[in-house]
Amino acid sequence: MAQLDTSAQGVYLITVTPFTDSGALDLSSTDRMVDFCLDKGVTGLTVLGIMGEAPKLTMEESRSFVKQVMQRVKGRIPVVVGASAPGFAPMKELTQSVMDLGAHGVMVAPPATVRTDDQITAYFEMVNETLGPQVPWVLQDHPVATGVQMSAGVILKILKNSPSCVMLKHEDCPGLAKLSAIRAASERGEMRRISILTGNGGGLFLPEELSRGADGAMTGFAYPEMMVDVCAAHKRGDIERAHDVFDAYLPLARYEQQPNIGLAVRKHILAQRGVIASAAVRKPGPKLSAQDLADIERLIRRQTHRLAALG
Repeated sequence: MAQLDTSAQGVYLITVTPFTDSGALDLSSTDRMVDFCLDKGVTGLTVLGIMGEAPKLTMEESRSFVKQVMQRVKGRIPVVVGASAPGFAPMKELTQSVMDLGAHGVMVAPPATVRTDDQITAYFEMVNETLGPQVPWVLQDHPVATGVQMSAGVILKILKNSPSCVMLKHEDCPGLAKLSAIRAASERGEMRRISILTGNGGGLFLPEELSRGADGAMTGFAYPEMMVDVCAAHKRGDIERAHDVFDAYLPLARYEQQPNIGLAVRKHILAQRGVIASAAVRKPGPKLSAQDLADIERLIRRQTHRLAALG
C-alpha cells in the first residue's frame, strides 16, 4: 500500500491501546480491536494518539504495539502513528522504527513549550528536518490537549513550508470558521489542497465539519460505525441522513467526551462489545463509579431504540 497522501478521506479511527487488568500490553485484544475496526468499515487507523495513552508507553512497548497492529492489518488499510515527543531524538527514533514496520505516516502536535507564532513555525521547520522528505506526516491542531493555539494563518504558513505534510488533523473547538478559512485558501489556489480530517471528540461536530470541507474524521468513539455511516451519507449527498445517524448516537458520544473519564467510558463500552478483554486504563487513570456505569447502560439502551426507529 502506498504512503499516506493528500487524497486521504473517510474515517481514520483513533484506537485505544488495550491493557490487561494488571496494566500490561494486551496484544490478543489488539488483534480483536483491529478486526473490529475493519469489520465496521473504517478507512484507516491512527495509533499512539493522545487517547491511545501513548505517553504511558515505553519506546519498546510502542514498537511492539505498532508491530502487532501492522501484522494484523496486513496492508488492508493505512495506519498513521502518533510521533509527538518532548524532543526530536525520540521523535526521529520512533518515526524510523514505525515506518520500517510498514506505517503509512506519522502525526505530530506542537509541544506546550511553543507559544508565539514564530516559535510554532520554527518548531515545525525542525519537524520537517527531523522527519525528512520521505515521511508523510499529519499536523495535529489540538489546543485543548497541547495548550498551543495555532491560527488559520499560522497553519497555512506551516503547510506552505512543509511539502511532506499531507494532512491536517483539525481539533480546535470552536473551529468551524478556521476549517472554512483553511479550505477556502486552497480553493483560491493560495496553497495546495491537503486532506483535512476532523478530531473533535467522537465526531461531535462531524456533519457540520463535513459541510465546511472536511474530508472525514480522525477521532475515536466506541461506535466507529457512526462516523463511517455519517461520512458515507454525506459523501453521497444525503445530508439529512448524515445528521439523522449522527443524532442517534449523540448523547453517548457526548457522555464519552467528558474530561478525565472519557477514555474509561470508551474502554468500558469496547469491553462490553467484546472488542477488548479489559477496560483498564493504565495508571494514572480514572475508574468509573456505579453511577457512571448506570448512566452508560441507560444511554446504550436509549441509543438502541433510536437506531431501531431510524431504520
